[in-house]
Amino acid sequence: MYYLWVFLIGGFVCMLGEMLLIYTNITSARILVTFVLIGVVLQALNLFAPISEFAKAGINVPIIGFGASLAKGAMSAVKSKGLLGAFTGGLEATAGGIAAAVIFAFIFALIFRSRTK
Repeated sequence: MYYLWVFLIGGFVCMLGEMLLIYTNITSARILVTFVLIGVVLQALNLFAPISEFAKAGINVPIIGFGASLAKGAMSAVKSKGLLGAFTGGLEATAGGIAAAVIFAFIFALIFRSRTK
């Protein structure tokens, strides 16, 4: 049952993104930023934790979870470092994911050749 909920909720998030792409003139980059901001707002309002408890990886794995991680890291760093933590906390909290993305992008750039369609 756990995997069904993860699949349904993650699929719903992806469906929202596809609907925005198909039915509006919003670019994919703006949709990406919108989803990150949704995660930030949910975390700032302390709504992400209850949703995450129910939805599990269905909401944590998509880009909304990344936005929530940025906000959570920034909020905790502000408490310990002051205003400077607002700028550094988000990156400290998500450094592992960002580093993995850069490393895998580099590896795939070495393996595959880019070409125009």
